[in-house]
Amino acid sequence: MQLPVTALYAGILTIFALVLSFRAGSFRGRSGVSVLFGDPPNMELVEKVRAHQNFLEYVPMIVILMAVIELNGGSATFLHAIGVLLIVVRIAHAIGLKHDNMGHPGRLIGAGGTALITLVVSVYTLWMISGTMMA
Repeated sequence: MQLPVTALYAGILTIFALVLSFRAGSFRGRSGVSVLFGDPPNMELVEKVRAHQNFLEYVPMIVILMAVIELNGGSATFLHAIGVLLIVVRIAHAIGLKHDNMGHPGRLIGAGGTALITLVVSVYTLWMISGTMMA
């Protein structure tokens, strides 16, 4: 079975992950800091690395759940809505992740949006499979 909706967003999100990786890696090269963050820590590097790491901590599980939903006949409209929202909130998070500003609107939209999307796809997945488990 094909997963065209999940594949679309997995592809877009993977490209965005590569952008985040490139930003962190190229900044490492320019700053001359190899593995850690320098001494004293280069906070701009920390921000770029954390934006990439945070993306990798949350997005793959959401994409997996999107695939599970699609494989089980879930709504394509729902999946497109989740995919578009996920792209928007992850861009906001990458912009708003600042070491000295926890209240940056991008960070709030990104973190809150990602948490909400994670909860929604989890509940939707459980709701979808609940009927099949009772049969």
